[in-house]
Amino acid sequence: MLFTGWFYQLKMQAQSGFMVMTALIQPLIFASIAMADQQAGNRTLPLLYYALGAGIMGIWSTVVFGCGGVISWQRHQGMLEPLVMAPAPFVLVLMGITLGTATVGLYSMAATLLWGWLVFGAHLHLASPGLFAAAALITVVSLGLLGLVMGSSFVLYRNSNAISNMLEYPVWLITGLLVPLSLLPGWTHPLAYVLAPTWGVQALRAAALGGQASIPIVWCLVASTGYLLLGVWLVHVVEVRARRHATLNFQ
Repeated sequence: MLFTGWFYQLKMQAQSGFMVMTALIQPLIFASIAMADQQAGNRTLPLLYYALGAGIMGIWSTVVFGCGGVISWQRHQGMLEPLVMAPAPFVLVLMGITLGTATVGLYSMAATLLWGWLVFGAHLHLASPGLFAAAALITVVSLGLLGLVMGSSFVLYRNSNAISNMLEYPVWLITGLLVPLSLLPGWTHPLAYVLAPTWGVQALRAAALGGQASIPIVWCLVASTGYLLLGVWLVHVVEVRARRHATLNFQ
């Protein structure tokens, strides 16, 4: 059931013009700005550093907008109530949605790497290709499970797209996707360390540029486990609350 939901969302999101813009065009714009600034300022960080950060930005955007948009669409079509009332656990349905939208975000990673190589001359040599592939897979899963935690609020509240807009940019900034965490205020670091994009981008950068990738991969797995447990509990609580207050439709 989980695989079926994942594959269906993968096909549906890949055919959405808005998701193509979110996963491909938007990350290229931010990657171009960052890499052009790096070249103009003669900074020491390699171009691949910024390309990977922009790729994670795209994955996060697809998770946030994809999950919120799909739930809003199902609510508009009158399908959210049957999904919740079906015998199958709703948490598996929602998890298939979030993992599917996160997988679509891999387009962002491939696009920003290719763009950096073709336009800015970024070197695509990976220090540890095996660790890079493992880090990419774990990052996608962790972001999808983080989307499961957020998806519970999307089910509870009818205007989920407004929540999606609120969550995109702050997470980009606070997790160090384009700005190193060392340049951010100290009070932001505890918030960054509980978010999967922080460890995912650190693992990818370490595997690509050379460094200790195993530690951020382990922390990404720990975060994924926490998101899974929290998400299952929250979906159950929200499902009961939504039934009690009749907030699954627009009536």
